[in-house]
Amino acid sequence: MNQLMPRGASMTKFRLRTKFLLSLLAVSSSLTFATLWLVHRSVRVQLKKEIAEDLQNSVIVFRDFQRQREITLTRSAELLANLPSLKALMTSRDAATIQDASGEIGRLAPSDVFVLANPVGKVLAIQTTVPGITRSAAEELLKTSLKADQPSFWWYGAGHLYQVFLQPVYFGPAKNDNLLGVLCIGHEISEGLAMELSRIASSQVAFFYGSTLIVSTLQPEQQSGLARLSPNPSDLSGPIPKGFRLGEEEFLATTVELAPSIPPFVRLSVLKSYDKSAAFLDSLNRVLLGLGLLAVVAGSGMVFLISDTFTKPLANLVSGVRALETGDFAYPLAIRSGDEVAEVAAAFERMRINLQRSQQELLAAERLATIGRVAGSISHDLRHPLTAVVANSEFLCERDLDTQQREELYREIRAAVDQMTDLVDSLLEFSQVRESLRRVFGPIEATLERAVHTVRARPEFRGLNISVLREGRCETWFDQKKVERVLANLLVNACEAVSPESGRIDVNLREGKDGVEIRIMDNGPGVAEAIRGRLFQPFTSYGKQNGIGLGLTISQKIIQDHGGEVCLESTEVGRTVFKLTLPILISGDGVQPA
Repeated sequence: MNQLMPRGASMTKFRLRTKFLLSLLAVSSSLTFATLWLVHRSVRVQLKKEIAEDLQNSVIVFRDFQRQREITLTRSAELLANLPSLKALMTSRDAATIQDASGEIGRLAPSDVFVLANPVGKVLAIQTTVPGITRSAAEELLKTSLKADQPSFWWYGAGHLYQVFLQPVYFGPAKNDNLLGVLCIGHEISEGLAMELSRIASSQVAFFYGSTLIVSTLQPEQQSGLARLSPNPSDLSGPIPKGFRLGEEEFLATTVELAPSIPPFVRLSVLKSYDKSAAFLDSLNRVLLGLGLLAVVAGSGMVFLISDTFTKPLANLVSGVRALETGDFAYPLAIRSGDEVAEVAAAFERMRINLQRSQQELLAAERLATIGRVAGSISHDLRHPLTAVVANSEFLCERDLDTQQREELYREIRAAVDQMTDLVDSLLEFSQVRESLRRVFGPIEATLERAVHTVRARPEFRGLNISVLREGRCETWFDQKKVERVLANLLVNACEAVSPESGRIDVNLREGKDGVEIRIMDNGPGVAEAIRGRLFQPFTSYGKQNGIGLGLTISQKIIQDHGGEVCLESTEVGRTVFKLTLPILISGDGVQPA
């Protein structure tokens, strides 16, 4: 079952404006960040597509570049092979002569390697721009190349890679098939070529001979990372670029196989830095994120200012409700607008007026009813002692009474007057506000014993068994006279409830954690169910000939003035328990221990 939270509850509560602002802030922030994330993701996907297209375009550019290069080298080889001076030189068959004269001929078509050999592949002359391929290595490579029927080959030696074109040298027309030898002209796949290709393709490039990295435009540490990452460059081949990291930088790469396709294959890897391409995107994302946060903060500030217009009437209405809770029916409600909040405020104003009117009428009716109950109880309880006073006064007027009879009539009149005095004192005690207590420190057991003695002094209660049991010291600061009155009142009620022959009352004192507990138990029939719920209300009485029903009310008031409680702990046939609790104080001014 749900219960209303008290005003002092520890649960964190937010005002309506705060809830509205936080909700809007959460929604707008979520939408902003979700939009930025989607844009960021979409742009990155599109960026990868553009990089992939750039890589494919770079491959196409290189193929065109290679094709033009092959055409140029082929024509150069053909022109050199048809030179009369070269044919004349080759007819000498002398290796030394051909080696000496080959330098002049090789300079006609600049190349990185220039080789002249006889028809069976024996090298007669070799000219190279860089140390790399020796005469013996060139002879082995040439003999291998002559076995294949194609115009160009890849030669690799001493860490250098060359693309070499072969051209036969004929004596006379080629149709006569009078072969003088073979001319080889080649260009190295050098760092300069890689840089030129990188500039044309706007990408980084790397050439592999088999699984060996020959040359690359990457940084040295990135080159070693690329060699370790992909010992087999075919892993990077395919129409879809592959992504990987080299050091702290991410790359996308595609690899193509270069002609001629003879093992070991030569492959070109074209790489493009994704991080550099995305650097502008990252800065743009930061700008967009900053603008998004600024928009959220600015929007929240505007909403905060605007929401005050909507929530201020509600706050005023809440203040009116809280004022009504404290009994203030005159708290002003400012109703200016004509919206739903104004309608609620107007309805609350009407309800407040009706409630005040109903409360006043109820208080007036209750006051009249209370006066009637008090008048009825007082008239009923005063009638009996007044009747006794009048009757005994008439008896005193008789002349034939002796002294003993007059004293007996006097005692009856005095008892009736005392009864009326107790009734008036009870009414005064009930009507007074909280009095100052005259606390003294001492044991409660002594006060209880005096109350038991007072009750036992009454003739009708002399045969009852009243026992007292104490646990602990049971000492505190309290008003002994008032507490004795409370205990005597509860003991009288218990004695009146039990049978005169078998009645028993047990009183237990115990010093507990929260104070001194006093339980008064009797073996009577129990408290009538009709009055259990209003037992401590004024003028509640059941089954008594005398009394106006203020005894328990006054007892509760005295114990509450002490900071304690009195209650009906349990009741049933044969066992009824009233429990009193008095706090243990450390001083006479009502201070409890910490």
